[in-house]
Amino acid sequence: MKGHCILSHGFESGPDATKVTALADVAERLGWTHERPDYSDLDAMHEVSDLGDVPTRLQRLLQIARDAAARGPLILAGSSLGAWISARVSLQVPVRGLFLMAPPVSMGPAPGLDAGNVPTSIIHGWHDELIPAAQVVAWAAARDAQLLLVNDSHRLSEHVQASAGAFEQLLVSLSA
Repeated sequence: MKGHCILSHGFESGPDATKVTALADVAERLGWTHERPDYSDLDAMHEVSDLGDVPTRLQRLLQIARDAAARGPLILAGSSLGAWISARVSLQVPVRGLFLMAPPVSMGPAPGLDAGNVPTSIIHGWHDELIPAAQVVAWAAARDAQLLLVNDSHRLSEHVQASAGAFEQLLVSLSA
């Protein structure tokens, strides 16, 4: 085993979502174990906020990541809100790398996007209707992160294979 990947889906998505499934396939092919937590119960809690129960979502990933990191090398990956919680958890749990798809640089009253000082790869759509590409470019530049900008919207639905390819590059670089 090379390590373990935790793949976090976006808001109002699920663990069988197309992008995290594509990442799971890459991880498995390269010899990494993986898991896809289900946050859909928390996303449905609109009485907490417009984004569901984000603090509990964050705590859920934190506990899963702590357990996984105790067993060996860990990679966190996520899409949108899943990217935001993955980045935040990397501040508290030792991870080897981060893969962020359409990461929200800011989310209203929540803390801004922040992450541990680890190799980070990002894919983002030029035409993301929720998160301006310029914000992600600035965030990535400040961290010297790998950044792939594609002609797509927030869902990155036209670039699932490009996302999988960028994730594969990160895993290969961390395996070397």
